[in-house]
Amino acid sequence: MNKLFLITGPAGVGKSTISKELSKRFPKTILIEGDDIYHLVKNGYVSAWKKGNHLELFWKNSIDLIRNGLELGYDVIFNYIIDKNDLDNLKKIFGEYDITFKVLLTSSEELLKRDKQRPLDCQMKDRCIVLLNNFKNKNYDKKDIIDTTNLSVDEVAGEILK
Repeated sequence: MNKLFLITGPAGVGKSTISKELSKRFPKTILIEGDDIYHLVKNGYVSAWKKGNHLELFWKNSIDLIRNGLELGYDVIFNYIIDKNDLDNLKKIFGEYDITFKVLLTSSEELLKRDKQRPLDCQMKDRCIVLLNNFKNKNYDKKDIIDTTNLSVDEVAGEILK
């Protein structure tokens, strides 16, 4: 049976890096970077956390891409900011598949350090700390949380695959 990996966490925590590593570990994989889907909108673009955003279009596109991959026999890795409502919806839609959901967290200091390593136009600065605190306050199931502060990319990928 095909697997669906849902990877979330604050901006700069390493969702893309970990997802790329995971994608290497399966023979037939689709990696869907949520940011790439959200940034498809050019005219009328509104940041996801602002009023008037285009999250409805984003989720419709993302769900279709996930579905297409799974139905055609691919394992799918999807990373983006996923809240509990989004997760419940994805589980309802893709409940027949093997779903792994993980929340990547790290210390504030490490997050700011990682954010500075991103291209300048991708840096979130203090916004990533706001997102980190939001994630810490969401009461995700402890089994779904991985503290990546002192783990290598390989170790985090291994934790996800356990």
